[in-house]
Amino acid sequence: MYEDIKRNKMKSSFIIFAFTLVITLIVYYICMAFDLGSTSIVIALIFSCTSAFLSYYNSDKIVLSMSNARPATPEENKRLINILEGLIVSSGLKTVPRLYIVQDNQPNAFATGRDPEHSVICVTTALLDKLDYYELEGVLGHELAHIANYDIRLSAVVTVMVGFVVMLSDMFTRMFFFSSRRSNDRDSNGNPILMLIGLVLLIFAPIFGKLMQLAISRRREFLADATSVKYTRNPDGLISALEKISSDPNELKSANKATAHMYISSPFRDKKVQRSSLWSTHPSLEERVQAIRDLK
Repeated sequence: MYEDIKRNKMKSSFIIFAFTLVITLIVYYICMAFDLGSTSIVIALIFSCTSAFLSYYNSDKIVLSMSNARPATPEENKRLINILEGLIVSSGLKTVPRLYIVQDNQPNAFATGRDPEHSVICVTTALLDKLDYYELEGVLGHELAHIANYDIRLSAVVTVMVGFVVMLSDMFTRMFFFSSRRSNDRDSNGNPILMLIGLVLLIFAPIFGKLMQLAISRRREFLADATSVKYTRNPDGLISALEKISSDPNELKSANKATAHMYISSPFRDKKVQRSSLWSTHPSLEERVQAIRDLK
């Protein structure tokens, strides 16, 4: 486990560096395309470093905002809070994660934050309604494992930074087409630099985003499942929870491709998306259940 934590911290540092470098290059070329001259590199460095800083320290807030999550309350979520407090003792964590709720008909959950001291566990209302005590315990144990293993830092950083790169690509592409249209109105050709950069970003930004998500190994899901069983000493509870979550037909409305890898099970109900493959964000249900049963 300690080796996995060390690797996750190293991966997070590498992703932050890679993100900063990519954003610097993108903004630099955009500035050069608009003839900003020697100040382009200064603008690019300031923009990329500021973006990396804000993304790292506000990743949990950004993810919660994207998910339309609200804080859990003792009055409405007493069972959830009691289960979490019991698991904290067996996990050895010193800080109790903040609990958030998402109003949605699909049972699912995720954890986020930059470290255990700033961690969050978020569950859907359907998870609370459709899972029994031991199933819910297994899910919370899984999310606590992601927190203890520092998976949450890697996951949150990837979510925010990949989303930002894709957003920047889309924004620049729109700027290119607007600039090109204005140039055509003046009977002049569009800027060839803008055309080239816009095309490159349009093609490679989604690919870059997918590669960044794949930096989060699916092995972490197997490790989190195994750690949950260690916390709860009840593999059947987690198996039953995974089966219920995976078989539920409802779509998770607040999920998107940037956040899909964060959930305990894929929030998409397309069978092609759910099937385990090189490009999938989660192992298949069959693989996970068999791995848990092998622990018995």
